[in-house]
Amino acid sequence: MNPLSLALDYAALDDNALATRVQGGDREAFRHIMKRCNQRLFRAARAVLASDQEAEDVVQEAYVDAYAKIDSFRGESALLTWLTRIVLNEAYGRLRQRHLNVDVGAIESAQLEPGNVIAFPMNPANSDPAAALAREQVRRLLEQAIDALPEPFRVVYILREIEECSVEDTATALGLRPETVKTRLFRARRQLRTALQDTLSSSLGDAFPFLGARCDRITSTVMLRLEK
Repeated sequence: MNPLSLALDYAALDDNALATRVQGGDREAFRHIMKRCNQRLFRAARAVLASDQEAEDVVQEAYVDAYAKIDSFRGESALLTWLTRIVLNEAYGRLRQRHLNVDVGAIESAQLEPGNVIAFPMNPANSDPAAALAREQVRRLLEQAIDALPEPFRVVYILREIEECSVEDTATALGLRPETVKTRLFRARRQLRTALQDTLSSSLGDAFPFLGARCDRITSTVMLRLEK
């Protein structure tokens, strides 16, 4: 760690300022960028791959790639949007390696298939065992239904509804027209309504949580790789 960075309040710096410091050789600034961006990038990768482990691997590879090409970041889009595009490119590359690409036209007419339940830890803030169990069951149903969405719809849905990205940011990250983003979100919502009761919508913010252990693991792994 740069001794000069010890007295610097990284939390007070905006994303562009952190990126500028990384461009100047401050590796510690990149750690703080990762801490800020980990959750969305993990969710974006997982939306494509539907696998926790592969999503972690993709985010780590994308960070290493982003660090190597940080000088190309000019602030024309938000840093988080720039990183999201790198993650999605890496995720779709991984998907192509799995030979799972399907024509979008066929996807849009496909039937939903049962998704796998994703075993995420519970939010420890809820101390009522009965309420915690009910919340866990609701979240599992929600994640199962989202996993069952066709991948193009699932990615848009997670970015727009769970990560609360704007239409413009989502379109930029995915290389789509805003109208396409709106259409896919509409169809994703319609498919989810057939699988879920409207009362489940209040639990959207808890889906696919990026908890501290995973955040620390990805950040530490990337930092070690950057030191080599």
